Amino acid sequence: MNKLGLIIRREYLSRVTRRSFILGTLLTPLAFAVLFVVVGFIFQYESDKSQRIAIFDEGEMLGGAIKDEGNLYFRFEEGPLDTLKANLGEMEYDALLYIPPLKDVMDNRLTAYYYSDDQLTPDVEITIRGRISSAIRDYKIEALALERDQLEALDTRISLEPEPLTDKGTDATRFTSVIAAAIGGLMGFIMYMTVFIYGMMVMRSVMEEKTNRIVEVMISSVRPFQLMLGKIIGVGAVGLTQVAIWAILIPLLGLLARLIFGFDATNPMLESQAAEVNPDDMQAMISMAMSEIASINWWMVLPLFVLYFLGGFFMYSSLFAAVGSAIGDDTGEGQSLTIPITIPVILALYIMIAVIQAPDSSLATWSSIFPLFSPIVMPARLAFGPPLWEVITSVLVMIGSAIFLIWLSGRIYRVGILMYGKKTGFKELAKWIFSKD
Repeated sequence: MNKLGLIIRREYLSRVTRRSFILGTLLTPLAFAVLFVVVGFIFQYESDKSQRIAIFDEGEMLGGAIKDEGNLYFRFEEGPLDTLKANLGEMEYDALLYIPPLKDVMDNRLTAYYYSDDQLTPDVEITIRGRISSAIRDYKIEALALERDQLEALDTRISLEPEPLTDKGTDATRFTSVIAAAIGGLMGFIMYMTVFIYGMMVMRSVMEEKTNRIVEVMISSVRPFQLMLGKIIGVGAVGLTQVAIWAILIPLLGLLARLIFGFDATNPMLESQAAEVNPDDMQAMISMAMSEIASINWWMVLPLFVLYFLGGFFMYSSLFAAVGSAIGDDTGEGQSLTIPITIPVILALYIMIAVIQAPDSSLATWSSIFPLFSPIVMPARLAFGPPLWEVITSVLVMIGSAIFLIWLSGRIYRVGILMYGKKTGFKELAKWIFSKD
């Protein structure tokens, strides 16, 4: 055990003191902050091309007035249409918008015509369609002598508030599933990234020591299994250290970027919808969302997240270590050996996305128990409160599978780490597993 501790300590200290680790740990949150700022500017960007658009409203449905927006300037002109089209350049217009009259006020479709030699861009199209639709709606209200207040009363916003049927039921709000999905997706994605990144880090470390022949010196004083296990634990500790630092720095720098630049990297459509919400309702929704986050059993979710992180890391990193020990001087041959390891990780990510939409489905249940999927899928379900038996079964299966895969990888590692000059395939790996010491 003393030798194992020395190996863990060596792997951990040799990595956390590297300049590349320090720079990567500090610069990655900074890169996220820069990305946050760039995305914010992109979402706030508007076309800088100014356009003057002439409008020929033959049926006079727009009332002779339409509001300018951004760099779009609208002016009404009298017909005929052919004359306007012929003289559009002389009148210093960039385009002509022709709106034919409605034959019947009850028609619910109208085709307007946009004349220009330039391509109609999506942002201009959306703006024009919105302006025309709103103006014709007002025209129809007046033509049909309808009461505007009564029409607005027809538009009813529906919110679904869940309530428990009995005292044993779960008392949730309409924000429960949204909050759980966001937290679950974040936890699942973190698991995906860390398992992939640090599992590959273990494989590269094994390959470097084998290629440099350093491992031959180390094997003379420690057993191969101890060396592999120490490397896995040491790199895992490095991963936990880096993730913990990122968990503090990334939100902090994101908040600073928002305060300094005064924007949020959100969809403009969502921002416009949020602007229509009553401020009192918005405050109430924020309060309910915060209350929902606080109501999650974090004392269970966080320890289980760490447990699944460790289980997933030990399973996949042991497999990556075994593959790294089997790769010789030609690193290209390792691609075929890593494919069976990477496919379950990628599948687990896609399953996680589907599971967030239906956390109680059969797919969610069985993929949360299957050991190669559970480290990514089950953390995404924890915020939804899965049945206790599923969590216990998943944890036990994962721990058992981790122990088995570590043993299996150790059998491959002890032979492969000293094997040189031979191309390795799956057949050779199977022989190494069952070979005698």
